[in-house]
Amino acid sequence: MTAPVAQEELPILEAVINIRNRLTALKRDRADFIKPSEVNSLYQAVVKQVTKLNDIRDDNATTCNNRVDTTLADVFHLLSLCYLTLGRTKECPAVYSQLASMRQIITHMEESGLYNESDLAPFQRRLGELRSIVQQDAESGKHPVAMTKLLERQLNECDAIVQSLQDSLSEISVELIPVHERLVTLRRQLVALAAKEGSHKTELKPLADELRKIDSKRVDGRFLGPGGVVPASQAVCSSLLEDCFDILQQIKAQEESKNVASSLKPIHDRLSQLRAELENLVLTHRWSLRETDLYNYSLSLQEIDKMRIDGKFVDADGNRPPGQYVLLYLLRRCYGLIYRLLSSCEPVSEELMPVANKLSTVKKCLNEVYKHGGPFSPRDLHPYQLALHQIDSMRKDGKFIGHDGNVPEGQGVVMAHLNECHELLEMLKESMDEEDDNQFYEDGDDEELNRPSDITD
Repeated sequence: MTAPVAQEELPILEAVINIRNRLTALKRDRADFIKPSEVNSLYQAVVKQVTKLNDIRDDNATTCNNRVDTTLADVFHLLSLCYLTLGRTKECPAVYSQLASMRQIITHMEESGLYNESDLAPFQRRLGELRSIVQQDAESGKHPVAMTKLLERQLNECDAIVQSLQDSLSEISVELIPVHERLVTLRRQLVALAAKEGSHKTELKPLADELRKIDSKRVDGRFLGPGGVVPASQAVCSSLLEDCFDILQQIKAQEESKNVASSLKPIHDRLSQLRAELENLVLTHRWSLRETDLYNYSLSLQEIDKMRIDGKFVDADGNRPPGQYVLLYLLRRCYGLIYRLLSSCEPVSEELMPVANKLSTVKKCLNEVYKHGGPFSPRDLHPYQLALHQIDSMRKDGKFIGHDGNVPEGQGVVMAHLNECHELLEMLKESMDEEDDNQFYEDGDDEELNRPSDITD
């Protein structure tokens, strides 16, 4: 339940709503690049409001959650995506959206109980990387203390959830770890099949056979260890096995209706659409993604997530129709895709991204030419020389300048790509010269062989 807004916080709420509206307008404007000066101005404005809010509230009132807090969360999310769009991925504000996305995933993992060591390792690694970014900014004073404290608190909360998941896994006995990991994988494969179109009898059979094989290892409903010992954590593995069999039966029984009741069909269709769009972005994000676009996807998923009651989707009568696991799979898949897109953001401004993409393409082509070798002529290398010359001519005093005279983020990354392309081109030219020299010597040898001898018989 959202708490009411105190009278003294109303001016802050009004200011924060205004900032959110300006950020939303900035996000929607596709006719122009997002300007660092505008983002910085809005960032300073929101920090000012956060400072005021901290002064009003008691330091111990950390559980306060009213409309000011939810609006601030929207503002920080938008600001974070703007920083990613500008290529400022190694700064505090850029960390916020990644932590928010990670928290959604690990919370769902905690709820479902479906995870293993290999699932948690990337999150632990990423949390360490994000923490180092926040600590560097805190030590350098680059960002206000209010911002670094907010992120440190979020990092600690995510760390606590991951540690809790880790502790749950440590309770599983060593003998049952391989069984548990395999059952987690099998359940994911079953749910993924349930979410796909068409019939899956061929794909379903090996999964069913493997489940029966695992089940046959139980004696009187229990998994046994070496020497007939009954390991601890039987309930976890047995429950997971039964869950897999339950999903298997539901897929078989309701394959025609896709395991989703008609009352849940609108949610299923919307999640399927979101997943398709996000999967397409994963393939094309270098060319088509503006990180602020992910805000709308996050918002849509949060709205769908909030429709659940006690973790389940319900119909108009309050019943829980079949097909819950399919919807949860789609929801978690979408969360995972958003996290993947946020984690793969390059430290290059959207203004420089077209140049970076062009250089990446040229570099791939040059690598292919170099790998396959000659013979080739200067004419073959001309298109690459022309492309690099065009990119070189865009620089002023050795830097790429934005349309409004600013220096966009990502200069180092783009220059590294450019230098690599020039080096590859020079290597190809050298190999071409060597081929010419070899041809010259071969031609000379042929002339010596064909010249009439001066010695007469």
